[in-house]
Amino acid sequence: MFKGYSLLKYTIKRILQLIPILFAITFLSFAMMRLAGSNVVEQKMLNTGQVVTDAQLEAAKAELGLDKPFLVQYITWLNDLLHGDMGVSFVSGMDVFDTFISKLPATLFLTVTSIVLTVIISIPLGIISAVYKNKFWDYFIRFFSFIGNSMPNFFVSLVLMYILGIKLKFFPIISREMSFESVAMPTITLAIAMSAKYLRQVRTTVLDELGKDYIMGAKARGVKFSTTLWKSVMRESLVTIITLLALSIGSLLGGTAIVESIFMWDGVGKMAVDAINMRDYPIIQAYVMWMAIIYVTVNLITDLSYRLLDPRIRLEGTGNE
Repeated sequence: MFKGYSLLKYTIKRILQLIPILFAITFLSFAMMRLAGSNVVEQKMLNTGQVVTDAQLEAAKAELGLDKPFLVQYITWLNDLLHGDMGVSFVSGMDVFDTFISKLPATLFLTVTSIVLTVIISIPLGIISAVYKNKFWDYFIRFFSFIGNSMPNFFVSLVLMYILGIKLKFFPIISREMSFESVAMPTITLAIAMSAKYLRQVRTTVLDELGKDYIMGAKARGVKFSTTLWKSVMRESLVTIITLLALSIGSLLGGTAIVESIFMWDGVGKMAVDAINMRDYPIIQAYVMWMAIIYVTVNLITDLSYRLLDPRIRLEGTGNE
């Protein structure tokens, strides 16, 4: 009962600490967009090649509220946000929240498939690499993980397009619908980079556990290595593996913009890239809020999961455990 109260108290404390961070992120992103040197009105004129007078330009800015001082614009936007209104897109004229929600399922689908494929690849290969330390399979896996970690996503995307899309014609080059066939290449692109990074960390974690005294004791008692590996080593490594997965979810939900744009996957990331190109401030702010909330939430959940998975980890500020 007391431990549960301590956990609740710690959770509330962390949430209160995260609120100022969210406000700071929104302010900084709002300021950086205004320092970009152009706005949606000027961008529209540039893209269409239309010639307009200064009076028409100023009238268009006034209609969108872009003629007001920076702080007035920010306070107005923040006040609307706190009342549940994320505004209207400067480009499409559609409600920002509705637009965001319509793109979210595609990003969630891509995130889930990428995480599943990353787990299938990285955890078994990381364990094999640790078990066969400094042997052929260890060197083989580490070599390809180094290559996978060195290749940027846009390069992997182009290679997959050429091989799997153009040459072998296994998958469509441009995503046409939210299906497994269309999501295959974006998923493989993201999973290659994440698996290359995370299998090394899984390897390191498993090696640390394999070097502990209880492993030698189990071996001396005649316990099968496979039993020790799956029932003891993997259980002790669970905190690190859960952390990696949590961070992957956060990075995927907020950081798939480039891959989504390359494959024309109609998700939140592509929406953000299009909005940035058009200086569509309300859409950009919605994306920034999305990323901020995702990362702080994932960090909070990961922090709390430490305590639940490993009771030896003490909560900050609790001196009674």
